[in-house]
Amino acid sequence: MVFVVLLAMVAAFLAMRLYAVLGKRTGHEPLPRTADERIATPPVARPIEVTPEARVLGQRHVDSGAEGGLRALIAADPSFDVAQFVEGAKSAYRMILEAFWKGDEATLEWLTERDVRDAFAQAIADRNAAGHVLDNRLVSIERAVVTEASVEGGVARVSVLFDADIAAITRDADGNIVAGSMSDAVETHDVWTFLRVLKSNDPNWKLADTDEA
Repeated sequence: MVFVVLLAMVAAFLAMRLYAVLGKRTGHEPLPRTADERIATPPVARPIEVTPEARVLGQRHVDSGAEGGLRALIAADPSFDVAQFVEGAKSAYRMILEAFWKGDEATLEWLTERDVRDAFAQAIADRNAAGHVLDNRLVSIERAVVTEASVEGGVARVSVLFDADIAAITRDADGNIVAGSMSDAVETHDVWTFLRVLKSNDPNWKLADTDEA
């Protein structure tokens, strides 16, 4: 089963689209050879381009250390496709970050596992208590590569390394900038792990863990 996450107007439509792309195997391709406010991390800043050029994802979507796990996953679920999974994961990365920044817990509810969802909810509550509003923007995803994959007890896990540029700004209740920059993007390096119960009636992959690379 597969999941492609495309932005849409309502959560129901999003859920239907999510079903459609993350991991469907065509049969013609060769076998493959946790989020916080990043402004707190000492970043390497780069000027934001008005219309940034997205770096083209190379032919290789997979780190060599993940090949064995992906072979096991494909054996357990022949419909799984690596390239489409990576594209769907990139869409999920954008959607989940934007939902967190906006405090959209309804969207986070169906895109994340409980532990991640609870961590996001606590961070949102703390942010609201401080009277802060995030005015962040995902400028570009420079790279997305599968770094680890496994199947155990009928549960598939796939970890993806995202190298991205984010414009990170925190405002107070009056709209004043208290942290971040309007002109610089922060380089971020995150490893997100997605999970799916292979025999479940739910075809969606959900975010199960986040970490900094």
